[in-house]
Amino acid sequence: MNRSCIPAAWEDVTPEGMTAAMERAHPGSKVGGVALLLADDGTNRRARFGLQYAAGTGPETVFVKAEADAHREVHARNGNLFNESDLYRSGVTLPVDHPRPYHVIVDRPGLDYVIVMEDLARRGADPRDATRPMTAEQVANGLRGLARLHGRFWNFSAATHPELAWVQTWEPTQGFQSGLRRRVPTGLERVGDTLPAALAHYDGDHVVDLWVRFVSSLTKGPVTLLHGDAHIGNTYVLPDDDVGFLDWEVVRRGNWSHDVGYFVMGALTTEDRRGCQEDLVNRYLAELDVEGDQRPTWDEAWLRYRASAAYGLAIWLSTLGTDGWQRRDVSLALAQRYADAFVELDALGALDELGV
Repeated sequence: MNRSCIPAAWEDVTPEGMTAAMERAHPGSKVGGVALLLADDGTNRRARFGLQYAAGTGPETVFVKAEADAHREVHARNGNLFNESDLYRSGVTLPVDHPRPYHVIVDRPGLDYVIVMEDLARRGADPRDATRPMTAEQVANGLRGLARLHGRFWNFSAATHPELAWVQTWEPTQGFQSGLRRRVPTGLERVGDTLPAALAHYDGDHVVDLWVRFVSSLTKGPVTLLHGDAHIGNTYVLPDDDVGFLDWEVVRRGNWSHDVGYFVMGALTTEDRRGCQEDLVNRYLAELDVEGDQRPTWDEAWLRYRASAAYGLAIWLSTLGTDGWQRRDVSLALAQRYADAFVELDALGALDELGV
């Protein structure tokens, strides 16, 4: 598989292309047969293939991901189109469970990429979404991985990690805002009266302005490498209850609180979050291996955690306002969880305290 043969359709994937994709990870292997087992073309084009080998050995199945025609310009405008492919091509070791990449092709002029990666089903991974929330202990395991990631890249820069010089620092860009401002009003219509009464007077611009304020806060204080999109739909639970993270398209440089708040508030039901969120933030801080003078204090951490609800509120009202990006029940459940957290944690007051 080379740049010129990014498949226009999954049926175009050939044994020769898969041999080229697998040869670095499995030298001497030759794929003799390819079978399309599953295809799911949503916000990305995704497929699972079965492989038969004419020579050598390799995985019996692989997962392949490419850009969807309908969303490539949106992802390019948001600054997300090539982040995951560039991250996997960088060779950087990520100290959190994630799919192993075998081969990456990037076609920047064509706004396209393809990633051949590990099929997580072979490890018994259980992908989650809002309809199948995690337990508090599973969320704690996910936070342990995020703490390792954040600690490894604490205060990283192009000078300290030149292979990550391309990573963008979080900013509330106009490209990102334009999509939110277009879709959040529709999301508010669709969510109806299921949001807390305290949000009844919020319109779309108000919600997006809060998102802007929170994202603007992510350059204040120490920065690290963020997954950037750590909602429950981008996670999986392994048989030992460890948690891994998928879909690194929104990888960014910014404050740790973005990953932590977005993950915790979406991965738990509102009731479960209420009962364990303080303990979970404490457990994250205990796992974070950084120098003492760089460590967030409890008060700093709790303030930032509270503020982070503004991000999920805008993102999932926006997603609810689209058609075909996520199932309606998933978007509605997440919009409600982040809205509950926004009100209960006084995220507006936290943003004021942060001075953004």
